[in-house]
Amino acid sequence: MVEVTVTPQSSLADRPVHIQARGLSPSQEVTLRASLTDEHGETFQARAFFRADAGGEVDPGRHAALGGSYAGVCPMGLLWFLQPDSLFRRLVKRDVAGSPFLVRLEVFDGFRLVTTPQDQPLASCEVERWYVGPGVQRVPVREGRVRGALFLPP
Repeated sequence: MVEVTVTPQSSLADRPVHIQARGLSPSQEVTLRASLTDEHGETFQARAFFRADAGGEVDPGRHAALGGSYAGVCPMGLLWFLQPDSLFRRLVKRDVAGSPFLVRLEVFDGFRLVTTPQDQPLASCEVERWYVGPGVQRVPVREGRVRGALFLPP
C-alpha cells in the first residue's frame, strides 16, 4: 500500500519537514504534487517527478527530482516552489495568527504535468503550515505614518 507522510504534520512555515512516499514499486516513476488554496480562493501548486529507489521509496531530501517545478535534491522543494494557477497572483498569508495554510500532498503514478479530477492519487496527506507559534501575541502598531504589527513571544 502506497503512503505519503510529512513529519511533523503541523509546523511553523519556516521550519523544515520530512516528506516521504513509501510502498512504491522499485524504480516506479511518480509525481509528487503539493497544493493549497489561499484565503482568496486562489490555488497554488508545485510538482516534482521522481523514480523510486530499490526499496520503493521517494524522499525529496535524498532523491533528486527529475523535473517538474524544480530539479535536483531539495527537501523542501514542494513547499518552496508553489506557483499560482492564475497569472499575477502571490502567495501571501493574510491571517497569520488565526489559521494555518493547509497543504495537500499527493502521489500520482507516472510523470504528470497536468492532473484532472478523474486522476486518483495513489496516496495523499494534509499538512498544516503555521505562521505564528503558540502563545505569540500580535499587537497592531500605528504611530504617525508607520503601520505594522509587533509579535511578542509568550
